[in-house]
Amino acid sequence: MLRGDKVGLRARHEDDIPILHAELYDDVVTQSRANGRPWRPITPGSKHSPFAVDDKAQGHAPFSVVESAAGALVGSAALWGIDDHNRSAHIGLGLLPSSRGKGYGTDVVAVLCHYGFVVRGMRRLQIETLSDNTAMLRSAERNGFVREGVLRSSAWVMGEFLDEVLLGLLVQDWNRDQPGRTTPDAGTDLG
Repeated sequence: MLRGDKVGLRARHEDDIPILHAELYDDVVTQSRANGRPWRPITPGSKHSPFAVDDKAQGHAPFSVVESAAGALVGSAALWGIDDHNRSAHIGLGLLPSSRGKGYGTDVVAVLCHYGFVVRGMRRLQIETLSDNTAMLRSAERNGFVREGVLRSSAWVMGEFLDEVLLGLLVQDWNRDQPGRTTPDAGTDLG
């Protein structure tokens, strides 16, 4: 397990999938804001659930996010679009509604940075988020991400085009000890 101050990132367990599916995927508005593809109904338990894990997928490293203190499931996180040649990847996360507003997002981003830069040897991590997603923007910037641009009207979300903000962080600019950030435990047990 990879550990931060408030959360741990571990391998996805089968019993996580129905919870993540019901609380994140079946919330049409939240899922539409989080994904660049149109929402469509997927039967619970389907192998097509976005939370089902394909252990053979090379460009995607999904995690379940658990609270450090109690071990309770609080969300999902991933390094995705992993490009081993250019040593870059994207960060994504989703927190269960009951887990939002508790500072978990900043800690998840910190742990994913540790995983990307230290464990996977990435040189660049990036985040794309809707311009009104203040929680994600704050979490990214607290971890040293820099706003690199705005993709104007690039996301079709629930009947309107919205702007996306592109944020990037290079390994040489990453500060593990930056104030307001966590320094994740380098543990490697992902089970």
